[in-house]
Amino acid sequence: MSLSIRSRALGAMLSLGFCALLGAPAAHAASTEACAGGGFRLELPNGRTLSGSARTKLDRRSLPSHGTLRVRGTYVDFDVDVSTFAVYNYTLKATSNPLDITGGVTTVLFAGKVPHLGTQTLEKDDLEVEMGAGDLWLLRRGERIKMKIQAKDCAQGGIFQMEPETETTGATIDFTHTLGPAVFYFTNPYTGKINFGNAQLIRGKDSPQVAAKLVQGERETVWRVTSGGRMGGVLGEDAVENSPPATSCTQDCQAQNRVQGKYDVPDPVYENDGGGIGTGGDDGGGGDD
Repeated sequence: MSLSIRSRALGAMLSLGFCALLGAPAAHAASTEACAGGGFRLELPNGRTLSGSARTKLDRRSLPSHGTLRVRGTYVDFDVDVSTFAVYNYTLKATSNPLDITGGVTTVLFAGKVPHLGTQTLEKDDLEVEMGAGDLWLLRRGERIKMKIQAKDCAQGGIFQMEPETETTGATIDFTHTLGPAVFYFTNPYTGKINFGNAQLIRGKDSPQVAAKLVQGERETVWRVTSGGRMGGVLGEDAVENSPPATSCTQDCQAQNRVQGKYDVPDPVYENDGGGIGTGGDDGGGGDD
């Protein structure tokens, strides 16, 4: 059953104004400054570690069923179930980056981002990995489905997306997003859109493409994503800008789907940035509520 999020709106509004008075970091879409010093390290289920720039395949025989791939970055940590690509403990880390939005407190943003594959798994094939310069790309295939994760190690911006693709055109997969214990969904009083945050500096937004929201709760959402669509995530100013929704693209969408130009940011938590942002990053920051 969906929980009401209205009770958070007034508190969020007061907090937004309070943070603006205190001053908050300027923000840009996965900008060079927001990603300075970023880079992922992968801790494999067999104990091996990958870091730096790499392009490799992890042999499926070395990956135990539902084993955990630990992704560790300068700004972001998360765990991946190698059999389903479910993501757990997606954490934004406190850093000294001037665009840090944690307020000095490392925060679990999502307890889980879980695709519901039913009886299917991705265990048919090896796990493909590409990483370098703060970027990570993971892909694995099952009998009738493949999943891809793209992530950036940055303090904010468009820094995560998960994409399902099935053999059947138009097939759908449900995703459940469960927030961390200190984070909640709320209706942003300045934009009318649904954000997640912690009543301090953290602002984020689910960024869907070719996806329908089935459930909206205070700490959980359920989405139905069409094959070739995606569930993305944006943080900071990207999450509160007045950008248009994502297009209904299901193939080779990244370049075509970027937000172009500048858009106002009415949420005063980031008002000292002095206006709109430039061209969006890979995730674009758009998407429906």
